[in-house]
Amino acid sequence: MALAEEKKEGSKKKGPEKNFDRLTPREIVTELDKYIVGQKKAKRAVAVALRNRIRRLKLESDMREDIAPKNILMIGPTGVGKTEIARRLAKLAGSPFIKVEATKYTEVGYVGRDVESMIRDLMAAGIQMVKQEMQESVTAEAERRAEDALLDLLLPGTNKKRKDSKPSTSAPLIRPMGTFAINPDNSGGPGPALMGAAIQVGIPMNRNAQQDDTTDSEEEEPKAKESGDFGMKDSTREKFRTLLRDGKLEDKMVEITVNQTPQFPAIEMMGSSFEELESSLSGIAGLFGGNKKKKLVTVSRAREILTAEESEKLIDRDRVSDEARQRVEETGIVFIDEIDKIAVKGEHGGGPDVSREGVQRDILPIVEGATVNTKWGPVNTDHILFIAAGAFTVSRPSDLIPELQGRFPLRVELDSLGKEDFLRILTEPKNALTKQYIELMGTETVEIDFTPDAIERLAALAAEVNTRLENIGARRLHTIMEALLEELSFDAPDIAPTKVSITEAYVNEKLTDLAMDNDLGRYIL
Repeated sequence: MALAEEKKEGSKKKGPEKNFDRLTPREIVTELDKYIVGQKKAKRAVAVALRNRIRRLKLESDMREDIAPKNILMIGPTGVGKTEIARRLAKLAGSPFIKVEATKYTEVGYVGRDVESMIRDLMAAGIQMVKQEMQESVTAEAERRAEDALLDLLLPGTNKKRKDSKPSTSAPLIRPMGTFAINPDNSGGPGPALMGAAIQVGIPMNRNAQQDDTTDSEEEEPKAKESGDFGMKDSTREKFRTLLRDGKLEDKMVEITVNQTPQFPAIEMMGSSFEELESSLSGIAGLFGGNKKKKLVTVSRAREILTAEESEKLIDRDRVSDEARQRVEETGIVFIDEIDKIAVKGEHGGGPDVSREGVQRDILPIVEGATVNTKWGPVNTDHILFIAAGAFTVSRPSDLIPELQGRFPLRVELDSLGKEDFLRILTEPKNALTKQYIELMGTETVEIDFTPDAIERLAALAAEVNTRLENIGARRLHTIMEALLEELSFDAPDIAPTKVSITEAYVNEKLTDLAMDNDLGRYIL
């Protein structure tokens, strides 16, 4: 598609805004429709939010700083597509993205993760994204260097420079001249004498002028011999290079030295100093050379390791950090799930709930705009887009503290999914469940075919079970499909190659009794 081609071309340009500056809200919704069924309101909201970020980047710098992102609060039951919408949006825009759960954070003063770590995680995602892009741009050079390194391992010594026999011109010449003796009393008799050594100190001279110890003929003979040796070595090296490129040495074993990232025990610390401590310890370990290890691996595996190491050497780390920081600050997206779990007020529970309001207070400055210290430098959160989501079955959005409510001005309610939605989910998306299982079974040379009546029956069963048991949305389809194909998946290697048609009768045989048995269905479906 033209849109996909534009996006591919845009990814090669510098700057995050080049990835999506041509996407209109309608095109964004169209792209999301390929993966998520329904939920038009939520799709329109995120499309407008993304388009506003594109518009903001085109403004003058003084006006740009005053425009804050319109954070979104998604309200809806589990399994209706809240997370998938945010994830697909970030992928479409080429933005650094992380999904976090509000319940994993604790108030400052309690042991656990502090809310600022979500920004450090986002920065890490941005670093990885930019590093991968830059490594792709130096792939050819990294592969060339890795090939030379492999040849050095296979043929040690063939790539060493010829030793130059001339003396260094960077230091004066010092030559021993012999010993001497001085008789202190000048009598010439057998009295005590002072023994010493005489040396000659001179200025550097051209090799052609140094004819004291060596003649021209004596120098030319070893040079000719040396040249012949290197010619043979070069010929052998090129033969091995050809074999290497033809893939004929892939299983040969070589010993390589790899860099190891030092591993430190997991430590829970209050505050944000653990990341800084880990970074400092890693640096100290590197200074003492404690992160080197020899490994015996195949040429195929060695090529992967050496190419990765050479790619790492070729990219500019400072540039990676600067580019990633800019992307995070301008286009980063943080998806905070389960925010309804920290909105429960005191009367709804006790125990671990005591810190929930404190977590909200800690999240507030991050969403409002703050500067968070990371090991790649300070990151400003003023223009990061925050998307919060929750089912809000026990609590309500109004249970959040007022200041936090005000920082999520856009609220969208996602619809529960019914039979018609399940029917579309099973057939329409590019990654539809039926297509996934057809491909999975195809790897075992088992061809399966879903008839339309079977798909309709599966959708009806999912809607029925969601009504009688807990409503877990589209996730119910995963449990039903696994129960339906469990026996076939188990027997596939034994019955292959074969063709199996999944009909309505097949679905009823495998699932109807299970769905009708409430006690059994509660545990399996």
